[in-house]
Amino acid sequence: MHTTKRTKYVFVSGGVISGIGKGTTAASIALLLKSQGYKVAPIKFEGYLNIDAGTINPIEHGDPFLCEDGTEADMDLGSYEKFLNENMGRNNFVTMGQVYQRIIERERTFEYKGEDVEAVHISNEIIGRIKNVAKERGADIVVIELGGTAGEYWNVFFYEASRILSLKNPGDVIHVHVSYLPTPHHLGEPKTKPTQLSVRTLNSLGIQPDFIIARSEKYLDQRRRDRFALFCNMLPSDIISNPDMDFIYEVPLVLHDQKLDKKILHKLGLRSRSSNLDAWKRFVENAKGNPPNGGRKQIEIAIVGKYFGTGDYQLRDSYAALFDAIDHAAWRLNAEVKTRWADAEKAEKVGIEKLIGTPAGIVVPIGWGIRGAEGMIKAASYARKNKIPYLGLCYGMQLATVAYARDVLGWQDANTTENDLKTKHPVISLIEKQKELMKKRTYGGTMRLGAWKAIVKKDTRAYDLYDKYNEFIDKNKSLTSERHRHRFEFNNKFAKDFEKKGFVISARSVDENLVEIIELPKDQHPFYLGTQGHPEYKSSPLKPHPIFMGFVEACLKGV
Repeated sequence: MHTTKRTKYVFVSGGVISGIGKGTTAASIALLLKSQGYKVAPIKFEGYLNIDAGTINPIEHGDPFLCEDGTEADMDLGSYEKFLNENMGRNNFVTMGQVYQRIIERERTFEYKGEDVEAVHISNEIIGRIKNVAKERGADIVVIELGGTAGEYWNVFFYEASRILSLKNPGDVIHVHVSYLPTPHHLGEPKTKPTQLSVRTLNSLGIQPDFIIARSEKYLDQRRRDRFALFCNMLPSDIISNPDMDFIYEVPLVLHDQKLDKKILHKLGLRSRSSNLDAWKRFVENAKGNPPNGGRKQIEIAIVGKYFGTGDYQLRDSYAALFDAIDHAAWRLNAEVKTRWADAEKAEKVGIEKLIGTPAGIVVPIGWGIRGAEGMIKAASYARKNKIPYLGLCYGMQLATVAYARDVLGWQDANTTENDLKTKHPVISLIEKQKELMKKRTYGGTMRLGAWKAIVKKDTRAYDLYDKYNEFIDKNKSLTSERHRHRFEFNNKFAKDFEKKGFVISARSVDENLVEIIELPKDQHPFYLGTQGHPEYKSSPLKPHPIFMGFVEACLKGV
């Protein structure tokens, strides 16, 4: 591991449009610098005034990523975890809401010693957050991703922080600008003018980018690279091509092939050595594997959820971590998975069988509230009755419990109190602590959040999976841990009634004895498991989660 005398900073900003892969680029840069032997700390800044991403509709801003410490963050933190194989937390994620809140708190407690609190304090607070994550992580290099795009008025203070930090730390700060080059079909060539204007906006903020990551459909040719560099006041070698890739995990290798890591280190005055990307390269080669119909089994998995639609379009980002976790397991098992997105509300109207047919597996993911809930319950019943592998994640575990109560225990009114306060069989309900919070309408950051330890029952499917993939944190105690993000719980009042009918409670939390995992016996179903935790947030390309490995493996056996 290298050591540096002074912390170095790499700002990553975006231009022209959002959603061009700035987070993937930032994560790739972090991975490349780590592969050179440096300690790297990524941090994401978001311009919205929410304190965290926990109260944002997934359709608005994608799937909030759940960290080990309970932080509900932007999904780019998931990219950081997956690329670096390190846990992220509250110091890696900052919103403008957090910044404003802290400044006002300081003003109210006289921490500014009577100064008039001005805009510069905002940029100073941002710089303080950057230095704090460097100190906490012992980082040689901090990679700072700025949310949004250059020119949006609400994020100007982030760019001002970049300018000030660069001014006060000459030679220690560089700026990487990720921008899009459209290729109009009637012209047939990538156009650099939008990015030229984006760079001009940066210049007006006192920032000259050191590198441009040119996102485009294809690789840039030398002619466009030269012209691009001329009009952006840069060297052609500092224009890095980042074309559309079928497989995003190739991006670090594409950037490495253009020596971006060495170029960054050179500009920062740091030593460059041979990169250790062997494990990553092996993963990419294995994951890409053979093309469809070329040795890989193909399966279809239906995701019955409620956050797919946005206007006339379908949105993958609402369940980003879930799709990633399925992919991680499929690649390890040499499988080709096609996912069918099924709107739970449509399942209520047309019937689940008509909507999804007979897929190799069914997943009911995270969700909130009554909309689409009956469709998800139908999906859970359909999977159980037809012996289709089923995985319920959080809400999917709770609604599988409701389905079992109605179908097997005969409690037709069984429900979660989230959707029916008058049910006589509240098989899912709030625990006492949550009841008080809900009375006060205290929603943000008040759920059961972050890592919770649980004891897994032996001779269950859950135990076998954690054991097979060596995921116990203490095998002697059958102890594991998963991340949580919910308020409602399995109602222990009904546990014995369920267990008498063959329902298996395979894990309970160490604290408060809450039900964590439910399943059906192995001899009754090929795979039927629901988890109150969120294994999808802990899955990574190099280490797929055991529960997803077991689920995809069961789906493959049915083909």
